[in-house]
Amino acid sequence: MNTPSNALPESIEPQAIAVTSATRPFCWSVRRELWENRSIYVAPLAVASIYLLGFVVSLMWTPQAMHGMAQLHDSTPLLVRLAMPYAHAGMLIALIGFLVGIFYSLDALHGERRDRSILFWKSLPVSDLTTVSSKAIIPLVVLPLLVFAITVTLQLIMLLLEAAASMVRGSGIATPWAPPLPQMELVLLYSLIVMALWFAPIYCWFILVSGWARRATFLWAVLPPLAIAAFEKIAFNTSYFGVMLGDRFVGFAPAAFNLVDKSGVPIDPHFIPLTQLAPGRFLSSPGLWLGLVFAAICLAAAVRLRRYQGPI
Repeated sequence: MNTPSNALPESIEPQAIAVTSATRPFCWSVRRELWENRSIYVAPLAVASIYLLGFVVSLMWTPQAMHGMAQLHDSTPLLVRLAMPYAHAGMLIALIGFLVGIFYSLDALHGERRDRSILFWKSLPVSDLTTVSSKAIIPLVVLPLLVFAITVTLQLIMLLLEAAASMVRGSGIATPWAPPLPQMELVLLYSLIVMALWFAPIYCWFILVSGWARRATFLWAVLPPLAIAAFEKIAFNTSYFGVMLGDRFVGFAPAAFNLVDKSGVPIDPHFIPLTQLAPGRFLSSPGLWLGLVFAAICLAAAVRLRRYQGPI
């Protein structure tokens, strides 16, 4: 009896699928991005180290400077004053994480085309969807988690140093010198999730441009939106597109937080209580979902571009 002609492909295909799934190509693709782009974690760590050094130096001229600061900010609530150095650390590292995500996205697909390593990576049994997804997950998931871990570690070290300095000065543990860090960490985690979702169309647009442009990826990513905004202003004397662009960078704050308390007093951004978070309003914001749809379109286009694009 003759063996059916399609018996061999049927026996090989399940084995190929099993081998591919066993090697976990997506996991290894993410690891490759971390190996090849050390700035993803080096830049936040370097900024955190510099900030910690400055904080240690500031402890040396306390309490004289703190007395002057207390007079300068005597109208600021004590809790906000205590939270300021810790909040500044979180804001600074989050900003650095955003900038790292921007520059990483601009080079995500352009770098492998520039150094011609795309020929090697395309020879591996890794789909274009897996490759693009592993690059998109860096600014959307990996960087926020790194920023959160580095910030929490930095703030805990700052807390221990401030406790030691307080004991050396003889202030005593009973003296209020520490902010409620657990509450601040929860707000920080919420803020990082909000910013990752809100900035997703920016990152994905830059990834798309990095897979298309042959050079000057930053200019190709920035100039077309600015040109559209300028054309609208000149032709129609309106600024709808420009307002939309500005809202994409700072619009997450009013959507995700209640910026005033029940009495109408503005909330100080250095310390935001948990009661001021508004996740329901943020998740129901049209700007969030329109941005995520645009991000998905950009990623789909980037996958198709990488399928047909070769080295530069």
